[in-house]
Amino acid sequence: MSASRSRTALRVFAVLFLFIACKAAGNLSLAWGMKHVPAAGPVSYLRAVFDPFVLSGVFALALAVLMRMVLLSHADLSYVLPVTAIGYVVATFLGKTFLHEAVSGQRWFGTALIFLGAAVAGATLDSKTGGQAE
Repeated sequence: MSASRSRTALRVFAVLFLFIACKAAGNLSLAWGMKHVPAAGPVSYLRAVFDPFVLSGVFALALAVLMRMVLLSHADLSYVLPVTAIGYVVATFLGKTFLHEAVSGQRWFGTALIFLGAAVAGATLDSKTGGQAE
């Protein structure tokens, strides 16, 4: 692998890590904020937009979208989407840990399948980052 491709691969992994962190933190913050908003109707949801947790969640998710754009400019779609699915695993763990959600064995099994799929997709480098093009 050339130095240029190595730098591109490192950049992709760094942005991928930041994407997963922003998406997980954004979803956690958004869920936390919305769980503390009384569901009384449309007006309460409009007020929820100004809740600090909801605002920070929206901001983090907007950053995640921008990072996904960066990822897609440096890596194949068929690589980016499966690998970023690891965020669902992180979200399940955060929901269980911080929101005290009940996660059944069936959900953990589905989460494990997502993790395995992301691992398989991530193990094959894509054509833009210097991997073997299939």
